[in-house]
Amino acid sequence: MTAPTPVLVRVPVDGPCAAVFTTRIGGTSRGPYATLNLAATVDDAPDDVRANRQGLCRAVGIDPACVVVGTQVHGLRVRHVDEPSGKFLDPEYKWPEGDGLVSSLPGVGVGVFGADCLSVLLWRRDRPQVAAIHAGWRGLVDGILERAVRQMGGAEGIAAAIGPGIGPCCYPVSADVRDRFAARFGQSCLAGDAVDLVRAARTALGGAGLPGSAVWAIETCTSCDGVRWFSFRRDGAPTGRQAGIIWPIA
Repeated sequence: MTAPTPVLVRVPVDGPCAAVFTTRIGGTSRGPYATLNLAATVDDAPDDVRANRQGLCRAVGIDPACVVVGTQVHGLRVRHVDEPSGKFLDPEYKWPEGDGLVSSLPGVGVGVFGADCLSVLLWRRDRPQVAAIHAGWRGLVDGILERAVRQMGGAEGIAAAIGPGIGPCCYPVSADVRDRFAARFGQSCLAGDAVDLVRAARTALGGAGLPGSAVWAIETCTSCDGVRWFSFRRDGAPTGRQAGIIWPIA
């Protein structure tokens, strides 16, 4: 039996790196995780998660032993990767906490998972350094994107790609959350009783010093498009997770 081919969105990077966002299409998982679930924390079958991660690495040409992820807790920790872990194909491995990861090691990729929260990938144009950031509403408001830019040495020479996330069409939130977004990013990131995560991320990156021309985004809504994306807001638990992954190239 031929292994499924993952359906990927390749990021138009302009630096010494490569990057992709995954869809939910082209894996082996079943039921609510069908088919390309990449997260090991959602009670999917470990063998399916392992096969999906292996298929992703094969499709993009990266050694699975050189992919690093973290335990995402909607926090602000941005970790620098000092060496490959060799554990990406081990669904039972307990990764250190970190909603942001930075790699300067050629061939060593960093990745984050999402199912409505944004995955944001950063890279330097002038040298091999990349970052992957899990940016839900808490991370955005608390400043995780700005923190990642600072830890990469400042905005000059950095570009970004914003991955799939829930759109304002499907993301009503409480008045308290709306007030926090308005105070942090301005009224333009509100849409009635909802917030616009992509607009907020663009504003955060702009505030960190990135020009608008350096920020690329997938224009989509994970909740609206159940063919391509997992969505926790749409489906609840259990459901899978897509990923953003980026790696430096010497």
